[in-house]
Amino acid sequence: MAHTVGIKDVARVAGVSVGTVSNVINRPSSVAEATRGRVQAAIDRLGYVRSESARQLRAGSSRMISLLVLDMGNPFFVDVARGAERTAREAGLGVMLCNSGQDPAEEATYLSLFAEQRVRGVLLTPADATGRNIDAFRRHSIPFVLVDRVAEGTAECSVSVDDVTGGTLAVRHLLATGHRDIAFVGGPARLRQVQDRREGAHAALAAAGLPPGALREIPTDRLDVAAGRDAGARLLGLADRPTAVFCANDLLALGLLQAMYAAGVGIPEELAIVGYDDIEFAAAAAVPLTSVRQPAVQLGTMAAELLLDELSDTAGTDHEHRRVVLRPELVVRRSTLSAR
Repeated sequence: MAHTVGIKDVARVAGVSVGTVSNVINRPSSVAEATRGRVQAAIDRLGYVRSESARQLRAGSSRMISLLVLDMGNPFFVDVARGAERTAREAGLGVMLCNSGQDPAEEATYLSLFAEQRVRGVLLTPADATGRNIDAFRRHSIPFVLVDRVAEGTAECSVSVDDVTGGTLAVRHLLATGHRDIAFVGGPARLRQVQDRREGAHAALAAAGLPPGALREIPTDRLDVAAGRDAGARLLGLADRPTAVFCANDLLALGLLQAMYAAGVGIPEELAIVGYDDIEFAAAAAVPLTSVRQPAVQLGTMAAELLLDELSDTAGTDHEHRRVVLRPELVVRRSTLSAR
């Protein structure tokens, strides 16, 4: 087995004490320039890499923050991660990216791992609607920020998008284009994002004088393309199909679009479709998808900034917890407007 180069090896080659090597690594200004040069030359020659785990044990925390999202298969969360990672790296921190798969049990496992690894902080899109996982994690006194979710009933920071407004924008558009028989294809009902988007859809119908029952509910277990195709199969089996569908995210909408396209159903002539998130694939679909755009990169950036601000407040007196709510916008494309 190859020998792992340690700090003692560097000290021996440089002809200095272990303490001097440690000072060069951690407090270089405290060591004379000539001595620093000898130590650095020894480090370069031996290929020494400092043990982050050992440093972590001494310091009590790591130089990593964690980002736990619902579904890394969703490009929306890839963009959120991009914003968070860029901001963290500028502050000298790394990002551990993890995926709960929309599973509260998996989320609990990851949160326990974060505590064991003594991460500096956590950015979290919760999968557990009960709040039990967050309550358990809070006992470790590790700062965290909720992403794509309002911090209701808690003191922590959060950055989210006004999903009620987003749902209203989607269905208001369908109503404006003449539709009155509208379905909502939603993901897991426990997710607050799904609840809020449905609430917004109902609000648009109510404002138009239509009863709550005017929105047909087509639930799904997940928020992915396969679930969208399954919803499409159920729609195709209906004798009285709705004329328009609002999907809780773009992956559902793209799966639905695939099912309709394969069955020869005209989009939007026979069925108009609105998605949510405005991921890159929405505009590139066979029929470009109308979608409610969320500022995903900005979500990640702002959440990381709030976490970094809290981490910098070592005295615990200056940081002010904030709930930032961003506004979505509707992007109209061919899936709801016939070509003129």
